[in-house]
Amino acid sequence: MTDRPLTILFWPESAYGPTNQCVGIGKVLLDRGHRVVFAAESSWKSKLEALGFEEELVDLAAPPEGTDAEDAAEEDAGAFWKEFIKETAPEFRKPTIEQLSTFIQPTFQALIDGAVYCEPRLREIVEKVKPDVIVEDNVVCFPATVTADAPFVRIVSCNPLEMKGPGVAPTFSGYPQADSSGWDEFRVAFAAATGEMWNTFNDFVVASGAPALPEGEFIHTSDVANLYVYPVEADYVAERPLDPTWTRMDSSVRSTDEPYEMPAKVTDRPEGSALIYLSLGSLGSADVDLMKRLIDVLGRTPHTCIVSKGPQHTEYELADNMVGEEFLPQIEIIPEVDVVITHGGNNTITEALHFGKPMIVLPLFWDQYDNAQRMDELGFGKRLATYAFTDEEMVAALDSLLADSDLHARMAANAAAIQARKGTEVGADVIEKVARDYANSK
Repeated sequence: MTDRPLTILFWPESAYGPTNQCVGIGKVLLDRGHRVVFAAESSWKSKLEALGFEEELVDLAAPPEGTDAEDAAEEDAGAFWKEFIKETAPEFRKPTIEQLSTFIQPTFQALIDGAVYCEPRLREIVEKVKPDVIVEDNVVCFPATVTADAPFVRIVSCNPLEMKGPGVAPTFSGYPQADSSGWDEFRVAFAAATGEMWNTFNDFVVASGAPALPEGEFIHTSDVANLYVYPVEADYVAERPLDPTWTRMDSSVRSTDEPYEMPAKVTDRPEGSALIYLSLGSLGSADVDLMKRLIDVLGRTPHTCIVSKGPQHTEYELADNMVGEEFLPQIEIIPEVDVVITHGGNNTITEALHFGKPMIVLPLFWDQYDNAQRMDELGFGKRLATYAFTDEEMVAALDSLLADSDLHARMAANAAAIQARKGTEVGADVIEKVARDYANSK
């Protein structure tokens, strides 16, 4: 039996949610004395190294003609998001079933293109690092992770409707659990929008030496261990039981954020002024018109707001009752606020539940509709129409959540239970066991 330090290779999707979630588990493993390596998309250069991890950078596409990969990775983020929102935001105003062919399918295609492009580089990394386990938090298959000698662990850091079943609403729909009337129509539309793309990608996966993908799925589950991030209090346990390879982490709250000193405007706010945290993620906050609308409405309330301004932070001004910066250490802020206004990304949802905070959810895309619906139907928050809410609806939602003492007591009790389960340690335990079993088998 070996007790040597293990080598754990994380391969998260480049987005903040999956990467930060892996950072939380990775820090636990690092503190246990293991070697933790991130195969990270090139825009993460030096950010993970600063936290004590090793970095192996990966490009998901060729750099534009006339630039090298490093220059491309450092391209101005504000310009990128401004163009992305300009082209894509109209899709977010459509019903979810209409987004399948115009947003979901092209997004999957872009992810697939990245997986195909970086496959040779990932194989190089696996050969160089020689991991005892590969941990993938992604939504498409990377054959290098399932053809390596080492076992792989899959993490799902999206809403757990990602694991499908006849008793739960279809992924990406935002449909209620209590009304299944539209479920079959949505599933048929999803298959129609993605079927041809799935066939082509599956051919690539098989040609790369990996097993065929499950029908209609873009990623394998692991034979040895799968993790997902969602508290049991909000999960679909009874409606969609999972096999024994799955372990729920409840939450995955990292301990690496910088401390945040509350500005005087927050600490000295008027008596009776609640504290609100507004964060729509990098993409949502890049929609300047949407941010201006929210600032206008919230600026006319008696409450004080902390605003994560995002990549377009220079394009708009905050109201007098607000403070904010381009990036904020969210984990340090959420425990101090009364209500969280969010786009519904899984990290923010589970972090708000971890700290017992009610939410107003303004979904934009992907699993955010599913999270918004789940928070609303369980009474943990309010789902509003992101581009169609009225001033009165926003103010009423805030007033309702702030005044509901029973809700605050229930969420505080949930938070105590969630925190006691120590999600990052649970995830680290699973990964460590898989790696140790592999190391001992060699």
